[in-house]
Amino acid sequence: MTSELQRPPLQANERTALIGWLDLQRQILRWKCEGLSDEDAHRSVIPTSPAMTMAGLISHMRWAEHMWLEVLFLGGDKKQNPSFDESDEDADWRTGGRPLTELLAEYEAQCARSNEIVAAASLDDVGRHSDFRSGSANLRWMLIHLVEETGRHAGHADIVRELLDGAKGYF
Repeated sequence: MTSELQRPPLQANERTALIGWLDLQRQILRWKCEGLSDEDAHRSVIPTSPAMTMAGLISHMRWAEHMWLEVLFLGGDKKQNPSFDESDEDADWRTGGRPLTELLAEYEAQCARSNEIVAAASLDDVGRHSDFRSGSANLRWMLIHLVEETGRHAGHADIVRELLDGAKGYF
């Protein structure tokens, strides 16, 4: 898969660059999961952050995509997203032991849905969820945040994967 990972074109317009960089970070997350058993995907290797497993990272990122684009940008129902479960601050990291392939399929579907939302909107369009300060950001700001969030967690995936089985690599 590493040969399929590519940066966006050097002369890309703003939308193409934003989605290109976001898609690259999404692909890196999926790449870091390649060849992992379900046991390893759910194994905690960071004692101070037990929810940060490879499966947990994918679960969190699926919900982050949902939260930013379907809830905050489109004004969707926050109850459909465990990120807003105030009784458990790590609710979006919990997987219930679900198989990694299922979590990855859900993440892939959410990323496709996110790209559909972005394609149908202007980068200047403002979020519609008035219950949250971030809901008033424009789509451009939200996409930049998602690039940052996904890239940060792709870095976590690098570390978790290396601690799991020694696998390293940058494309």
